[in-house]
Amino acid sequence: MDSHVEHHVKHVEHGFGPVWDGTSRVLVMGSMPSPKSREESFYYMHPRNRFWPVMEAVFADPADPTDIAGDTPQSRRGFALRHHVALWDVIASCDIMGASDASIRNAVPNDPTPILAAAPIARIVTTGAKAAQLYRRLIAPALAANGIDVPMTPLPSTSPANASMSLDRLIAVYREAFIPYLP
Repeated sequence: MDSHVEHHVKHVEHGFGPVWDGTSRVLVMGSMPSPKSREESFYYMHPRNRFWPVMEAVFADPADPTDIAGDTPQSRRGFALRHHVALWDVIASCDIMGASDASIRNAVPNDPTPILAAAPIARIVTTGAKAAQLYRRLIAPALAANGIDVPMTPLPSTSPANASMSLDRLIAVYREAFIPYLP
C-alpha cells in the first residue's frame, strides 16, 4: 500500500461524464474512477492501470503508427471513439476508501439508458468483479424494466491490484470479448 493513500472512507462523486458518440458499439463500464482518474477527469488514468495498454493491443491498427491511445485524456478519448468504444462507470456516487472497490458503500448508479437509446451499443462490458456485481444489482433491473436488452460481459479488472492477471492474459480476454466489434 502507498503510504499517501487515504485510509478513511469518503463520499465521492463521479465528477465527469461518459465518453460516447453515435457510432459507439461497446460500452465499457468500470466501478468508480480512482482518485487519480477523478483528479484528471478521465477514465483509467492511474499510470499502472493496464486498461489503455490493453485497449491499444486489441484495437490499434498496426499499419498506422498514429493509432495509439497516448497518455492524455484527449488522446485517449479520441482513441476510444475512433474504435467505437464508449466509456462510463456503473457508479455516479458512493462512499469509498481510496481506490478500493471492496470498500464501496452506498453506491448510486449512473443511468446508461440515454446512451443505449442513441448509440448502436450491442454489448456492455464491465471491468472488474465489483463493477459486474454492482451493474447486475443496480443497473440491469432498471434496463430490463425499460425493455432494454443489451448483453453484459464481465471482464477482469485492469487495475494494478489485479496482479494475478498478466498483461498478455488481460489482452487475450479483452480481445475475445471485443472480437465481434473489431473492424
